[in-house]
Amino acid sequence: MMYLALLMASTILTAPAMLAAKMSAPELIALAKKDPQSTEFKTALTDTLGAKPIAERTAILGEGTDFIWAATSSIEPALLIDDNPGPKMLRLEKSDIWFATGTMDTGISHTFAYKINGMKVGGKSDVVVYGPDSYTKPGVPQGKLSEKLTHVSKIYDGMTSEYWIYVPAQYDPSKPAALMVWQDGAGHTQRDTGSRTLNVIDNLTHQGKIPVMIQVFISPGTKGTQRLRSVQYDSVNDTYPRFLRDEVLPEVYKKYNIRKDAYSRAITGSSSGAICAFNAAWFQNDQFSRVWSRIGSFTSIQWKPGELDGGNVYPNMIRKQAKRNIRIWLSDGSEDLENDHGSWPLQNIQMANSLKMKSYDFHFNFGNGTHNGAHGNAEMPDALKWLWRDYDPAKTEQTYEMEEAEKSKPYFRVKIYNR
Repeated sequence: MMYLALLMASTILTAPAMLAAKMSAPELIALAKKDPQSTEFKTALTDTLGAKPIAERTAILGEGTDFIWAATSSIEPALLIDDNPGPKMLRLEKSDIWFATGTMDTGISHTFAYKINGMKVGGKSDVVVYGPDSYTKPGVPQGKLSEKLTHVSKIYDGMTSEYWIYVPAQYDPSKPAALMVWQDGAGHTQRDTGSRTLNVIDNLTHQGKIPVMIQVFISPGTKGTQRLRSVQYDSVNDTYPRFLRDEVLPEVYKKYNIRKDAYSRAITGSSSGAICAFNAAWFQNDQFSRVWSRIGSFTSIQWKPGELDGGNVYPNMIRKQAKRNIRIWLSDGSEDLENDHGSWPLQNIQMANSLKMKSYDFHFNFGNGTHNGAHGNAEMPDALKWLWRDYDPAKTEQTYEMEEAEKSKPYFRVKIYNR
């Protein structure tokens, strides 16, 4: 019993000390700059970043644009950020652990790796750099997220969908608000993880960079055990737009005063959700005129020749059909998917060139990411500000024009870099 009591006392005393070594990114970076060879820093570096990630050369931690990297090596490793030389690595005395502190730009995702003995090793892709508008800020009022709501569809014959409604603090029921619909909506309902969408909405609304908007976060529907995401999102027809217009949004209108003009309505999504968003504006331009497409699946996922078009047809449809009044921000990465459905990077480049050829008001943000949400999460404040730039609540329509800076730029071209 005496031994057990001593063991428990030891555990109680040592556990806080062990936990105390873990630090936030700003704390660890500050200590690295102040006293990099102290025992406190050595312990904090390993405890915070983890011995295994350091050994595997994947360890990284950051907040805002400030980051710290750590890796093991018997010789000095060269840190590469987006394949360019990064900060010089410093060695912890009497160890094979190296570290560096530095910054990365926001608005896009990043990759890092190490060059050791001429070989590229370790690292990660899709590292998010959040800008200041992705964090909660003192004095910025927060909106309110509804409980999870459900809808049973008639258009999709018994399909059940879950959705949430986010209402900004500035919403006034006597004034009709703008509207934005987010596909794969559940991923946007957590404030301080992943996309940080709620923080961005609060900050940009407070700054007046986006209008007061009711946000609808809707998840793909299910029918029994069948998940209908691809059927809804990747089919190039008007079924999903009608589902929004005739079934889901009327339920939202019963609760909130929302504008019905397409000028005041935007829609967004990632991957198949991105083509779904473009699809809604393409087939129902009277409902949506602003689109944000992230890692869009403009490929043949639901293509059934002679029966149903897939997203692979859009680059050619844009060139051949009458121009719609759509403002669109596209983004993708060079390491996105390549499979039997098509090439995500090449299709997004084709989309950008087709939009440019027809003088659409578009922006294309092309990085080096994979099929991942990191790029979209990093660019969210910029994308939303661009999408809603020059919005005037006194207007109900606007003919979108390509930006002057874009008019003078050439079409996007492809260069093979990995052979």
